[in-house]
Amino acid sequence: MRYMLLIYADEQAWTEDERELCYGESIDLAHQLKSKGQYVAALPLQPVATATSVRVREGKRTIKDGPFAETREQLGGFFLVDANNLDEAIAIAGRIPGARKGTVEIRPVVELPDLPSA
Repeated sequence: MRYMLLIYADEQAWTEDERELCYGESIDLAHQLKSKGQYVAALPLQPVATATSVRVREGKRTIKDGPFAETREQLGGFFLVDANNLDEAIAIAGRIPGARKGTVEIRPVVELPDLPSA
């Protein structure tokens, strides 16, 4: 089963050196997961200041600069992994460097058979 591991943290909680170290550790983790056949994808996101939110209500599209939710923690990146079960996904999430300063939300992915593959 595939799980999306969403990494949330306060963007201001990281120094630039800590962020670079986190990226390096995340790359190492991605390679470890790949060697076990568990890696699907992983990417950090640009800061929330670069975000744009789109809504469509009653056929009308509205666009807002910034993230959808005003929160203390922001979505900073993700890992998409193959895991045998939730316990295995939890173990992987605990190895993500972002979990040390933020939260990793684990969500099972709905597999739609007609979607194109990457």
